[in-house]
Amino acid sequence: MPRRSGNEEKVLTVDDSRTIRNMLLVTLNNAGFETIQAEDGVEGLEILEEANPDVIVTDINMPRLDGFGFIEGVRRNDKYRAVPILVLTTESDAEKKNRARQAGATGWIVKPFDPAKLIDAIERVTA
Repeated sequence: MPRRSGNEEKVLTVDDSRTIRNMLLVTLNNAGFETIQAEDGVEGLEILEEANPDVIVTDINMPRLDGFGFIEGVRRNDKYRAVPILVLTTESDAEKKNRARQAGATGWIVKPFDPAKLIDAIERVTA
């Protein structure tokens, strides 16, 4: 069910799993978000300017550049200092959550994700 017509917020998703990217694409598009996707942190940083996201959803465990490095890279860019970043990962370790928060993450969602809870989290951080 779309949220608002004519005012699509952009979500950049960064995940090396094709299955998760597809699930995110369907979930976010069905909720009325415009979705831009990257396969890892390197690609995420490469397309950041072009994507100009309102919110970012990233995995932690990825090749080339993990989620921590990606978040730090996003936060180094003044233009994206305030963009909410939600971590979507199989990790539930408190130390990793703290490390993500220190890097600049806004929130943490454990996979497998509940589509309604993901949309709710995105709407909360973009409100």
